[in-house]
Order: sequence, then structure tokens, then C-alpha cells
Amino acid sequence: WPLILREWRHHPWRHAMAALAVALGVALAWSVHLINVSALAEFSAAVRSANGEPDAVLRGPREGFDDRSLDTVAALPGVALASPVVEVDTYAAAGPAATLATPQTDGSGASAPGLGASPSTAPASAPSSGVSPASRLPVRLIGLDALVAATLTPGALPRPAEGQGRLAALDPGLVFVNAAARDRLGLRDGQTLRLQAGPRWHTLQVGGSVAAGGTPLVVVDISAAQALFGLEGRLTRIDLRLEPGVSVESLEGRWPSGLTPVAANEAEQRVSHLSRAYRVNLTVLALVALFVGAFLVYSVVSLSVAQRTPALALLGVLGLTAGERRALVLAECGLLGLGGSALGLALGGALAAGALRWLAGDLGGGYFPGIAPPLRVDGWGLAGFGLLGVASALVGGWVPAQRAQQLQPALALKGLGSPHARPPRAAPALAVVAAGVLLALMPPIGGLPVAAYASVAALLLGGVALVPVAVHALLRLVPAPSGALALLALERARFQRHTATAAVAGVVASLALSVALTVMVTSFRQGVATWLDSVLPADLYARTAASSAASEQAWLDAGFVAQVQALPGVRRVEASRTRALQLAPGRPAVALVARELDDPAAALPLLQAPLPAREGTVGIFVSEAMVSLYGAEPGTLLLLPLEGRVVSTQVRGVWRDYARQFGAVVMSRADYQALTGDTRVNDLALW
Repeated sequence: WPLILREWRHHPWRHAMAALAVALGVALAWSVHLINVSALAEFSAAVRSANGEPDAVLRGPREGFDDRSLDTVAALPGVALASPVVEVDTYAAAGPAATLATPQTDGSGASAPGLGASPSTAPASAPSSGVSPASRLPVRLIGLDALVAATLTPGALPRPAEGQGRLAALDPGLVFVNAAARDRLGLRDGQTLRLQAGPRWHTLQVGGSVAAGGTPLVVVDISAAQALFGLEGRLTRIDLRLEPGVSVESLEGRWPSGLTPVAANEAEQRVSHLSRAYRVNLTVLALVALFVGAFLVYSVVSLSVAQRTPALALLGVLGLTAGERRALVLAECGLLGLGGSALGLALGGALAAGALRWLAGDLGGGYFPGIAPPLRVDGWGLAGFGLLGVASALVGGWVPAQRAQQLQPALALKGLGSPHARPPRAAPALAVVAAGVLLALMPPIGGLPVAAYASVAALLLGGVALVPVAVHALLRLVPAPSGALALLALERARFQRHTATAAVAGVVASLALSVALTVMVTSFRQGVATWLDSVLPADLYARTAASSAASEQAWLDAGFVAQVQALPGVRRVEASRTRALQLAPGRPAVALVARELDDPAAALPLLQAPLPAREGTVGIFVSEAMVSLYGAEPGTLLLLPLEGRVVSTQVRGVWRDYARQFGAVVMSRADYQALTGDTRVNDLALW
């Protein structure tokens, strides 16, 4: 220990920089982990609060299913309780402060049936609606049967405000909002709230609150939800409480047609899958700093061992064994890693706390909107990332420790070094590079490109290992200089080629990664620019909703397109319909785009010429993600759930899409309308 402390006292800045490199890598990786864990935990808690914790959830098509299925499900043996639910993603806006003692009318004098407050039928863009796009807030609306849902979803159960009757939760003219919706919209009990349903805005009264946290949430009576959003006679899910000893698997095959049991935490799994690629890439990029830190430790310790060769040789003569010399060097590395890890964990915790306070929990990815999670420290993660920092320092110091072990004390004391060192061999380094190339061709593991990350590491290690070979080859070309100093430098370089690796290892690793990232980002920017030129050729685009799910309640009538076409300065208008389709349980929904496709090759950035249309089959075009996730190769058949039935379609081609990472399907608008009868639009392109 005195030897270690003496070395650090003589070269404090050198070892401090190595410890700082480890600390930065640990800090970045630990902060990303903390932010991800905190955001996911907060989102999961909010979802469980709003959705409750039923034993199982039955789901059908996104557009809903016949609510008569509820009676069938409730009568099944083993089902103790069945709670009907209507879920809608829509927009809300705060109305003027007024108590709706008298139902409002839509201008024709007729009030909406079954509602205490009737809707205003003015289009969302009309001045009479009083709602501008900027004042809209995306909300999740849940319609509940309060008499049944109390035991299954207590967090979403309406809590009537003071002065409201005991049966306020059943009043179709009242809404109940959570804290997030109140804060974002500035709502108070008794004020009015407007909810968007297509081009209409429905006005209701805030009758109280709900305890559920998380993103803005609005709860209404289930009959009101059905009437407001055109879902009369339909439900979107059924929550189940099973009798003791009964499992969901034992009821398989007894569910009504079209209903599928999903895990109660499906929403949590879906968002976890949504953000997983983002989280993993951020973590790997953070670990790159730790990777480079290991090379810096290697350089620092290699230089230290080289400078202390006479001292280590003297210790060897006095009785310090080869294994003890290696242990001495590794102990130094372990202490470096331990100090760096401790500093990194503290710094990472501070970074995560600041990010959660000022940047929320999505790290810019937008996967947790409206979530402001508190910092949650994971004990296992704390230990794991601390050990990771120590391990990186030990890995960086392993080769110098081996050199200290292989030292020949007698020769080293005479200053002879290793005059008969063999020329460096290129085969091991080339084998590592070849392994990196092969790893790049491997398929993902569990949906993650683990082999690709290992490929990057192998290529870096192989490149660094080739440095002595390159130095040896270059030195053979250098003629013997006449000057004494140059001759000494050349001879030292020839006999101590391994020091070249120590000197440039960190430079090679960091510069290689910088060049790789620069090339990747530049290529991506150029690719996106080219893609935008082909996919967005119009001068102006208008969209009714920010997401495919919310577009189900924010759409325009077909007549609106004609009105836009008649505006001065508008030469041409192209309308499209975008909606979300759930192709597989637990996976994020894919986007279905129905648009004009007279010339697919001109309208879409196809990877190859489209296949000819098959007689009697609807042709579609899928994005590259659909091929990876669902195997939708050109020429295959893809089943799409549309309006309560499954439609078989032919994949005619694959197009490049940078906007939707979980897949997109494009079909002709005429085919879509023929299949569904849906003439609504929610995207406009204007020239």
C-alpha cells in the first residue's frame, strides 16, 4: 500500500484523469438508468392507479365491440366480476367558468339526448367553438360503471365535489379529472370542460376529481362516454375479477368471438417496448465513455509500469513474486475504479435528479408525456454500475499487470529490457476484427442488437491491437538516422513497440467512435432529407391530432376538404386518413394511412418496383419496420383488423419510413373506404 500511495503522490493528475474517465462513464450510464427506472415506475404506478389491478382484461377491436358480450362474460363460471370500460384518446379544453344549471343547445334548440350539457356542433376550426389548436390538451378519457368498478379500479373512481349528490358519478353531464388535467387546464370544480369528438366539441361540467396520477385523465359515466363519442352499444374493454383458483388459461376458448385476454399490465409493457430501443441506445452511448475510460486506465497504468520497471525489478530481486507484482498493479487499478465509481454514482444521481426535475422523464423521446417522476434509486442497479466501473478499470489494467508479472528482474535492473522480443503477431488482432465483422451479421437477441454492440467493441479492440503491428511495419521502412538522439528514439521504438499501443489506445478508441458517429449522423441526415423530398412534396401540411390514437376523435368531414380547396391561393388538396391498428397484443399499434395511390412509385419512397396488383385482393405497401416486426415481405398476405373484421391484404412493396418506428401500412383511400365506409380525413396536404 505505501508503494501504491507513493506512486499516486508522485503522479496525482495522471491517475486523477483516469479515475475521472471512469467516473464520467459510470455517471452517464447510472443517470440514464435512474431516469428510465424512475419514469417507468411512475408511469406504471399511474397506469395501475387508473386501470386498477384486475386479474385479466378482455380487449377487442380498437373501434369497440358489442356491449352484449358483457352479459356473456359475466355469466361464465369462474368470473366473479366483470366491469365494462370505454377508453378514448381525445382532446380537452377549458371552458368559461359557469355552472351548467340549464343544458346548452347546439344552436338548433335541441339538447343532446341523455346529457346534462349538450354539445356544441360547431367545427373545431370555427370561431364559435372557442377552442384553438394551441389550447387543446391531449387527455385519456375513461367511461366507467361506478357501481361495478369500485373494487377493480378504485384509483379512477369519481370523487364528487362538495355540494354534489351521492349519485354524481352516474350523472352523464359531469366529468371528473385528475390532478394533471386540473393543473394543465386550470380547472376548478363547477367549471366547464370541452371534449372533442370529431369536428364537434361537447361541453360538460367538472363535478369532482379522481385519485389517479400520471398523464391528464378524464372520467365520465360509461353511458355518457358512449353517447359523446358515438360508441352506443359498444365497449373497448372488460376488466375481470376471477374467483379464487381460476386462471385465465382455464377459460381459454370460452370468450365471445373477437375478444382476447391480455395482461393487466399490457399498457406498461407496451410503453416499455415503445421506449426500450431509445433507453438501450442511450445506455450504450453512455457506456462508450466507460469503454474509452478503460483505454485511458490502460494507457496510464502502462506508462506507470514502464516508468517503474527498475523499482519493480528490485522488488522482484528482494522477493516480490511475479504474481504479487501483478496483484500490485491490479490493486492500483481496482482502487482507481472504486474511486471513479463512487464519484460517478454521486454525479450520476445528481444528473438524474436534475433531469427529472427540469426535463421530466422522457429524455426527449416523448414516451412519458406529462410524467414528472421522483427519483427512485435501485439498490441492485447502484451495486451493478459501481462494479461496472471497477471492472472497466481492472480490464484496462490487465495487460500492464501481465507485463509486470512477466518482467525479468535481472535484465530489467541492467536496463536491457527485452532485446530479443519477437515481432508482434497480426493474427490475433485480425481474428478479433473478423469476429467483429461476423457479429455485425448476427440477428438480434430478444429484439435487441446485442451482437451489433459486441461487434463495435470487437472492431475497436482489434484496431487497437493492430497498432504494434503497424508501428513495426513502419519502423522497418525507416532508415537508420545519423544523429544520436534520433537513433536512440528509433531503437527504443523498435524494442518497446508495446508502448505505442499504450500511448494511442485511448486516442484510437475515442477518435474511431467520433468518426463513426459523425458518419452515421451525417448519413442519416442526408437520408432523411432525401426521404422528406419524396414523402412530403406539398407546401403545407395540416393534421388534426398529434398521434394516431388521438386522431380517432379528431377528424374532419369530407366536405371540409372541398372548403379548403375553395380557399384563395390553394391550387390542390390531397386528403388522407391515418389511424392506429393493433396487429399483435402487447406490441405498439401500427399506423394505417389511407391516401391517394394512383402512382405508388411516385407517392412513396419504395425500396424496389411495386408488385402488380392481384385480382380480388387489396394491395398495400408497408414500411421497413413491418418486415422486421411482422415478416410482411413483398408478395405475402397481411391480415388487417378493420371495422370488426379481419381483411386479407397483399403486400405489394416496402417503403422507407423514418417517422414511425413501429410500422406503417399504406393503402389506397378508395380501397379503405370500400372496406370500412369511413370517409373521414385527418391529414391534409396543400399545394
